[in-house]
Amino acid sequence: MQIYISILRGINVSGKNLIKMNLLKELYESLGFSPAITYIQSGNVVFRANQMPPAELEKIITAAIATKFLFTIPVIVIEPAELKAIVAQNPFTTKRSEDIEKLHITFLSQSPKLESINLLNSNTYLPDELFISEKAVYLFCPNGYGRTKLTNTYFENKLKVTTTTRNMRTVLELLRISETIIG
Repeated sequence: MQIYISILRGINVSGKNLIKMNLLKELYESLGFSPAITYIQSGNVVFRANQMPPAELEKIITAAIATKFLFTIPVIVIEPAELKAIVAQNPFTTKRSEDIEKLHITFLSQSPKLESINLLNSNTYLPDELFISEKAVYLFCPNGYGRTKLTNTYFENKLKVTTTTRNMRTVLELLRISETIIG
């Protein structure tokens, strides 16, 4: 069995796409993904499953949510080693020491095309800053994420990939949870 982390986009936001975490946990476990541990109300689940490509798990989870809750949402599945690498490569913590409360990571469902990356890198978003890697966009939002124009929708339109964003504290907690159930 392998550990995976899934991050769902757009649930429990502004009264839309409501899923209680205990029901989400039950759904995962009904799929044989056990244990399933949820973290906060935004759709973060650390779970164990038979080893398979994350893209296959994304399809399974998306279909199960659509069947049970009657709406379709994007799901990104990531392995702990990949999440650990993403965290370790954050330029706002490795090359600078920015306030963790101002840091976010936008996860990408796949690597965007180079021309899309170059287009984003050629623009200025001050006071917000971004750095794009193969599977993540690192954000520094000194005035808070609620005030940035660097949203999931913005990145999806520019990069042509599915995205979902988490604050740095959530990312670190998901990594911690995944490490506690490895044993």
